[in-house]
Amino acid sequence: MATEGEPGGLIKVVHLFLLATAWGMQLWVTFIAGFVLFRGLSRHTFGLVQSKLFPFYFYTLLGCSFLNLAIFATFHPRELLSTSETIQMGLFFVGVLLAAANASWLSRSTTKSMFKMQAIEREHGLGEEVGLSARREEYQRLKEKDAKYRGLRQKFFTFHGLSSLCNLACFLCTGVNLAFLALRLDGL
Repeated sequence: MATEGEPGGLIKVVHLFLLATAWGMQLWVTFIAGFVLFRGLSRHTFGLVQSKLFPFYFYTLLGCSFLNLAIFATFHPRELLSTSETIQMGLFFVGVLLAAANASWLSRSTTKSMFKMQAIEREHGLGEEVGLSARREEYQRLKEKDAKYRGLRQKFFTFHGLSSLCNLACFLCTGVNLAFLALRLDGL
């Protein structure tokens, strides 16, 4: 490992803790909590929970990602980086950018569109069903007859898709950095 100075034990523990916290949080929110909540709550309640949870999640992820980048960059000067360390630095940086995009823009835009859609759905008696809707035809009819709803739905799915893509890419960045760190451990 090419470094200008060796980090102390506390710095190593903080770096590992932040990386593990980010990855564990991403794993839980992305692959477990969302599916459990989707299957157990009404559509509108699920949306409300996510609108409260996601800002906290994305800003916590942004903080962990930024601190990991700062710690890594402090002890790995650009001139001394190996190929694997260059990849890690890039992954940390991409993780910060993706978390920032979700925290500051995509999450908010998705939530605004969702709440406007939900208001229209409520007017038509929709949104209180749990899980995959047996009322899909009603949503389809609403989409076909209401241009405003159709536009909001398209906007929602565009922002939601971009947010999900950023989240998955950030998860991969964090996971690869965690693997790089684990491969350099001398022993457990």
